[in-house]
Amino acid sequence: MTDFSVFTAPGINALHPYVPGKPIEELERELGLSGTIKLASNENPLGPNPLGREAAAEAIAGINLYPDDSGYRLKAKLAHRYGLAPEQLVLGAGSSDVIAMTARTFLAPGRSAVFSRYSFAMYPIYTTAAGAECRVADALSPDDDGMPYGHDLDAMAKLVDESTRVVFIANPNNPTGTWLQTEALYRFLQALREDVVVVLDEAYTEYVTEADFPDGVAWLGDFPNLIVTRTFSKIYGLAGLRIGYGMAGAPLIDLISRVRQPFNVSLPALAAAEAALDDGDFLQRSRENNDQGLKQLAAGFDALGLAHIPSVGNFITVDLQRNGGEIYQKLLEKGVIVRPVANYDLPDHIRVTVGTEAENRRFLEALQEVLAA
Repeated sequence: MTDFSVFTAPGINALHPYVPGKPIEELERELGLSGTIKLASNENPLGPNPLGREAAAEAIAGINLYPDDSGYRLKAKLAHRYGLAPEQLVLGAGSSDVIAMTARTFLAPGRSAVFSRYSFAMYPIYTTAAGAECRVADALSPDDDGMPYGHDLDAMAKLVDESTRVVFIANPNNPTGTWLQTEALYRFLQALREDVVVVLDEAYTEYVTEADFPDGVAWLGDFPNLIVTRTFSKIYGLAGLRIGYGMAGAPLIDLISRVRQPFNVSLPALAAAEAALDDGDFLQRSRENNDQGLKQLAAGFDALGLAHIPSVGNFITVDLQRNGGEIYQKLLEKGVIVRPVANYDLPDHIRVTVGTEAENRRFLEALQEVLAA
């Protein structure tokens, strides 16, 4: 039998596939359960955006035709919202698709990308798949000035050299929920060479209520090497449709768009995203539920004597002080799906998506039972 591994592109053999959160259907099929709750993939517990769901349903009638490959209507609406030109936007099947396009455009063997420890698992996958070198900066520790488990921008800057072409920054960061403040991030961007592309991954930014939180879009005019990525998968509740977008200067978007797959965003996704932008009430309800849920989960962890990482996303990561994978498995038996994060070098932690009040309560009760046993 032919060993195809000897013919792969540089970096492929070193990769391990991304492991998503366990689907409800799969768990219930395996264990014969019903009524399972999933707090694993940072989805919106309030369901899909109502306006988006209605628009997607209407768009189904036309799915015998390819969608508008330019995404003209959605780009026009996003451009108006952010004060940009449509040429400053690229659409993707989720913001991760835009991040992947950026990696394919600028990374190759002999080049490097810099990112932080404990940051999104796809950064090393995209970098390695391109044959480039991963340079991982240590995150902040409790002894450092700043936020423990958060990005250490000074450490990241020291890893940038002539080979570096991309820096990935998640703000807020997944899976830690940590965030960077305005002045520190702006100074970091100012100090970088202009030939280093910075991917500012803002997938969770709509959930943030912190006063001193940067808006990367406002800086696009200052930094021609900056691309800001956002998504409709999180607060907009459209994860199953897979649609996100990137914003940057027109020359950068032109280059990234050259590797974009044609028709990479479906017709229902385009329609749903365009409609969802008008549903401010749903965003406000989602944000309020998230704020209350973060407080509920944090209080529950405190009551159990468990430390958690402060978060401004729609998830919270807790230190179980024991093997997180084992606790995850026991929670599955109770019909509660969370996310083990040993693959992020956090073997004693789990990440929990903020659910509804009832879902959060059920999780905390199940966790208490598992820990007691």
